[in-house]
Amino acid sequence: MKLTDALLDLLFPPKCPFCRRVLDAPGMCPECEKTLPWTGNAHGLRELRSGLPCAAPLWYEGPVREAVRRFKFHGGVCAAGPLGELIAQAAAERLSGAFDTVAWVPISAKRLRKRGYDQSLLLAEAACKLWDVAPERLLRKVRDNPAQSSLERAGDRWKNVQGVYEAVGNPAGKRVLLIDDVCSTGATLVSAAETLRRAGAAGVVCAAGAFPRPEEENRGEKGKE
Repeated sequence: MKLTDALLDLLFPPKCPFCRRVLDAPGMCPECEKTLPWTGNAHGLRELRSGLPCAAPLWYEGPVREAVRRFKFHGGVCAAGPLGELIAQAAAERLSGAFDTVAWVPISAKRLRKRGYDQSLLLAEAACKLWDVAPERLLRKVRDNPAQSSLERAGDRWKNVQGVYEAVGNPAGKRVLLIDDVCSTGATLVSAAETLRRAGAAGVVCAAGAFPRPEEENRGEKGKE
């Protein structure tokens, strides 16, 4: 270990992103691994609009919701590694053989300047480490639309993400795993996936860190951005 790394660990020891317990190494604590609200095999794969499949390992509630919100809005980037690994595991278990490259749903340039990082890129990078590959930038957000979390009605969320992405790079012929932090109504992922399909992607599947439970989704549970 480098001296600078040792000093950083002393000053800022790794913590479990879910319960904030100090750990010996980055990751999640054994207690949270046992007690987190896992979606399980019965609920860990959903079909979104346009037949788009999406996998997620966790329900967006309790410590998961708190960890994701710290990660997205309060600089809690320590969650990227553990959550990214869980996304990779969910994708490998539920979408195996359906993708050959990994991309992410980007935030706008304005939001990136304000936040300092793109949370979905960090998740994609963490997921790709398990496969010894790097995520591929295939999308750009061209309009800084209102945050999805500011909109209560599902219909408003679908309208809000129309025309906000454009394809970059070369998605043609590729089968893409598209990663995002939370899949609530699915509007953001569907809009991004449709952009890739129009650019010639051979197929798109999705994975996110968490789903709202169906009853929460029906009440307009707030998630994206």
